[in-house]
Amino acid sequence: MSDVFAVDLALDFSPTLPDAVLDDLRWHLGLLTGDAADEMGDLEPLLAARGPAARIGGVLTGELVLAGDHWSLTARQEVHAELLPELASLAERLAFHATTEGVIGQVRFYEGEAPEMLVNRSGELARVTWRSDDLIGTDRLK
Repeated sequence: MSDVFAVDLALDFSPTLPDAVLDDLRWHLGLLTGDAADEMGDLEPLLAARGPAARIGGVLTGELVLAGDHWSLTARQEVHAELLPELASLAERLAFHATTEGVIGQVRFYEGEAPEMLVNRSGELARVTWRSDDLIGTDRLK
């Protein structure tokens, strides 16, 4: 048995996102190198894996793009349970700076069916846990 969680993030930011937040995101995405990356110490980038997922299926990815009048972040990763506190901290920082309101991501135990939704409520992160029975009998995609 593994202690891996599927993490999905999709949100936008103002084009004036502070440099410190951009550097933090770039480091987590594996895009920041050199002295700036060395300053992060023993921390582990949470959004830097790429390629086939080992447990959750599909592909691991992470992209940060300046799209005209805003920054857009999309990431899909496998995160080990011991890194969940760091993920929660990152998600809180992202929600604070996000222009996207409502659902900005989800975290799900890789063997589970019900995700914990990450919701931006005016710059504050709310975590809404679904139960498996919330999913039973739903056929909204039909």
